Amino acid sequence: MTSPLRILLTNNTLALRAGSELFLSDVAQGLLRRGHLPVAYSTTLGELGEELQQKTIPVIDDLNALQEPPDVIHAQHHLEAMSAMLHFPATPVVYYCHGWLPWQERPVVFPNIFTYVAVDDLCRERLLTTPGIASEQVRTLYNFVDLKRYEPRAPLPEQPQSALIFSNQASDQNYAGLIRAACRARGIERVDLIGQSSGNVQSRPEELLPQYDVVFAKARCALEAMAVGCAVVVTEHYGVGGLVTSQNMQQLRRLNFGVRTMQAAPLTEASLVDALSGYNAADASAVSQWIRQEADLEQYLNQLELLYQGAIQWSQGKTVSPDSKFRAAANYLQELAPLVKRQTEVEQRAAGFEQRAQLLEQQLQHLQLLQSQLQTQLQEQQIEREQTVQEYAEFRGSIAGRLALKLQRMRLWLTGPR
Repeated sequence: MTSPLRILLTNNTLALRAGSELFLSDVAQGLLRRGHLPVAYSTTLGELGEELQQKTIPVIDDLNALQEPPDVIHAQHHLEAMSAMLHFPATPVVYYCHGWLPWQERPVVFPNIFTYVAVDDLCRERLLTTPGIASEQVRTLYNFVDLKRYEPRAPLPEQPQSALIFSNQASDQNYAGLIRAACRARGIERVDLIGQSSGNVQSRPEELLPQYDVVFAKARCALEAMAVGCAVVVTEHYGVGGLVTSQNMQQLRRLNFGVRTMQAAPLTEASLVDALSGYNAADASAVSQWIRQEADLEQYLNQLELLYQGAIQWSQGKTVSPDSKFRAAANYLQELAPLVKRQTEVEQRAAGFEQRAQLLEQQLQHLQLLQSQLQTQLQEQQIEREQTVQEYAEFRGSIAGRLALKLQRMRLWLTGPR
């Protein structure tokens, strides 16, 4: 593109290293390299937001901080997206849907939205079953990998020797143990774990992935592992999607190696062992080559730039009445109200549970205090009893001693000379 664009990218959070957050990070950095002016917005900032700031990408949690309107809004997650669309009511929008289940992925309808982008076929179904979204507005852009970061590893061994559980959900308190057991059954002794729940967050997974032969992951993590050349088993707490092969890779990618693919089998040691039994070094290499050809970030950015430019041109020839925007905002609030009210009910119930928990904790502390007091009294009584027994023994001993002395004297008197 000839002229730089100011692009406002919204997201639910910019704190943890999770899927949509890292998607935004990669896109923003790619746009910056191409001379654009990306700005990231979220009301919840953290480590990832700080990283973007260090890379000279502005990160804001207040839309009033953006003094110049953006040329286009790259909208993700309905609360932040609607806030941005109402704050900049003349700006065209490219609206993304990243998930089937999360509440923040709920699509919204607004007149300034040029197109809706689904990251896989399942998200496309979510968009196409949302009232107010026309089918011609929806398109699908399958996820990408930054190939400059995720470089190919050395060829895989004929038999896998190491494995990595690459997930923000997995920990040794849930299903990581099943994976470890399955790996041991297949002769894989080294099994490591990274992600939020395990407390082992890694900011540069591209440096770790080449050390492992098999990676257990889903969605973005799975895609990155395949790009490096690891054999990948798609799994999460939802279930087991199986080993990615040259026969199923296209089908699995169309579903972003996500939740629908993991309906294939339940998450059990047996299903994981079955997936590992299909390990084939040559086939994993073919999968990696295909991913690197089809999922390159640079190709993705080419398509994204065309979408942005199309949105800008569309908005220049389109007149949207303020009333239609007000109605869209009102409809959004109407749809949001039940969610907020349910959240309030949940919070009230949680507060009730917390109060009851505090009361039970106080009662427990009182019982523990009574128990401690009773134990102290018991110990004191035991000591007193032992002292009494000892004194009694000493008392009896003293009487017996005196009697023995008297008997000895009497014996001497009786047997002595007259």
